[in-house]
Amino acid sequence: MAADNAQTPAGLVVDVDNLYREESFTDLRSANIKRLTPVTASGEPDPSRPTQFIGDTTLMTQMGPIPVQFPLDTDSLDKAFEMFPAGVSEAIERLQERAQEMAREEASRIVVPGAPGGGMPGGGLPGGGMPGGGKFVID
Repeated sequence: MAADNAQTPAGLVVDVDNLYREESFTDLRSANIKRLTPVTASGEPDPSRPTQFIGDTTLMTQMGPIPVQFPLDTDSLDKAFEMFPAGVSEAIERLQERAQEMAREEASRIVVPGAPGGGMPGGGLPGGGMPGGGKFVID
């Protein structure tokens, strides 16, 4: 991924030592798994690094759909699909814990009229939305 401090196109740097080929597999219902195969800068497989698997699904909630990604610690696609349901459950648990933590933080804030996030106009998340474009990524 681009350097964390790169905020402009001129500041972007591609890490050619950390390239992956991405393939997607789905059951066309709810399970989506990305297989990230390490490659060299010429696109050849890089056997010195492990293949990674990322589970991806959308949870339907009362507030609407929530896209969720989570790592699947395995070395094969068939094992990744076996691990998928447990991965979703763990991701839901972490999301619930994070939501409770955010609710506790919000409840403990001192509300100052006119201050950002104080229930007055102009409040909310800095930058106008969720970081990561609204996708929950579970590490």
